Amino acid sequence: MHEPMHSPPSDDSTHTLSWVSYILHLVVAVSAVVPGAQVGPLLLVVALVLDAVKKGDARCSWEASHFAYRLRTVLWAAALYLITVPLWFLFVFPGWLAWCGISIWFLYRIVLGMVRLNRQQPMPDASGL
Repeated sequence: MHEPMHSPPSDDSTHTLSWVSYILHLVVAVSAVVPGAQVGPLLLVVALVLDAVKKGDARCSWEASHFAYRLRTVLWAAALYLITVPLWFLFVFPGWLAWCGISIWFLYRIVLGMVRLNRQQPMPDASGL
């Protein structure tokens, strides 16, 4: 089932910033999944700051849900990475598996957000994580 299309944002710069942020997150997500391609930490910080600073510009629009969704995704991924750090010290293979799973989850959420942004649809509320 398709959700109804929402009107374009009143400010095109907010829409453009959403795309820039999603692309930065996508580069981070792909580099997290591809071994040896760890270009992500600096780009992730840039995207996180961009989202935190510009979140207010999207207030009262469907795009506000995208800013909150990206921030929530990064914070959950960071918490999950931190929680699973001990696996690396105790058992390397389970640590690697945990981090691969988290990275794939992160990639999935970023791609889902990009698809919904392209369709001009808001993200679901936080109850769905």
